[in-house]
Amino acid sequence: MGSRYTDRVVLVTGAAQGLGHAMAAHFADEGAQVAVCDVNPLDHLTGLAASVVDVRDRAQVEAWIRTSHETFGRVDVLVNNAGVIRDGRVETLTDDDWNTVLDVSLRGTFNCIRAALPIMKDQQYGRILSFSSMSGRGNFGQANYSAAKAGVVGLARTIALEGARHGITSNVIAPGLIDTPMLASMNAGAREKLASRVPAGHIGRPADIAEAASYLCSEAAGYVTGVVLDVDGGISTGSSLR
Repeated sequence: MGSRYTDRVVLVTGAAQGLGHAMAAHFADEGAQVAVCDVNPLDHLTGLAASVVDVRDRAQVEAWIRTSHETFGRVDVLVNNAGVIRDGRVETLTDDDWNTVLDVSLRGTFNCIRAALPIMKDQQYGRILSFSSMSGRGNFGQANYSAAKAGVVGLARTIALEGARHGITSNVIAPGLIDTPMLASMNAGAREKLASRVPAGHIGRPADIAEAASYLCSEAAGYVTGVVLDVDGGISTGSSLR
């Protein structure tokens, strides 16, 4: 167990499984006090302050962040991880498909940042980490998801500019193919085809994302803000000629 986050308070959304769960556990292992939320039950999580919260709902988000602040006395790190997929070609996407993905990934990120930012400004310290995707550059059959994840980048970079003078950084991780339940939900053939294109030769692990998050949210990364870090084994770098 490390001590990089001793006396720091870390909030993570979408922590019931996958990347959110991995990051919450990693921050706790590094000494942080961790509060997590998810729209799904969190009874399986131990040692963390867990709350059922729908990040689309401003009132629920504000209550969660306010309670976390009252409980721990600080909010040092906010990790906006919550997201969903509803894939389909543009002409087949329903209004609900579009709204759900945009509301969870983009509106949810905005709700959390808006609630946490005043606390961080008062502290004159904060680390905000949001999640995009390699699909944020555009991806066949993911108009809603791609739009949401591109929007997260624009939002995060704006927060980087607004927060810099207050000691607050705002960065983004864009994961590639990571071994999570979301990836497992993909068609097996499509998943294997994508995996074969990863220059590193394998699908990533949730721990790869957790390590990157731990750096970007640390004091050591205080001069790093407004960046998008691809953690994808090189798949977004370009097509290989070999």
